[in-house]
Amino acid sequence: MQAEPTEPDFRDAYRRTRKSLIERLKNWEDQKSWDEFYKTYWRLIYSVAIKSGLRNDEAFDAVQETIFSIAKQQKEGKYDPGQGSFKAWLMNMTRWRITDQFRKRKKDTAMPAPPGDDDSRRTATLDRVEDPGGPEIEKVWDAEWNKNLTDRGLEIVKGRVSPKQFQIFDCYVVKGWPANKVKTELGVSVAQVYLAKHRVGAILKKEIQKLEKQLL
Repeated sequence: MQAEPTEPDFRDAYRRTRKSLIERLKNWEDQKSWDEFYKTYWRLIYSVAIKSGLRNDEAFDAVQETIFSIAKQQKEGKYDPGQGSFKAWLMNMTRWRITDQFRKRKKDTAMPAPPGDDDSRRTATLDRVEDPGGPEIEKVWDAEWNKNLTDRGLEIVKGRVSPKQFQIFDCYVVKGWPANKVKTELGVSVAQVYLAKHRVGAILKKEIQKLEKQLL
């Protein structure tokens, strides 16, 4: 399985994928909503694609194709909330685009074997690529879904509370530091630690609930 690219490469791939997607959607209405949708769900799709066995470039392609397919179906009115949850719909759209990437990989590697090469062995290796349609993807999806909502919620909350309060919350709740360590390292009182936990935690909970209900 491929490791994530280094941070500069990762940021560059993110910007290029996002820019390319927005270009493909440039004539559609409500660009701001689609950009927000991308910011909310791209890492979820990317992480599931990587854990399904795709390479980094394939995973970013899967991100773009998934979101573009969702935008197209939404525009054509094909998404029906009555047929199932948005979470399940997004998972299926992601699964299909991941499958497309595996098919593309097989097609790209389907070339005549050189003399003396065991073609059947090469084919068997390709066939062992993890099946994104298998039941394991649902477990991966649930775990990444929850992590993605929390991470995205934290990004939003960070811009809505004071830097100090967020720092306290991050150290105490996210990083799991003991209250006394937070007090000593950040120069605050224990009461401030508990206050930040309660205040920032309440805002985070509301933001996650909003994200869970988000349908574009």
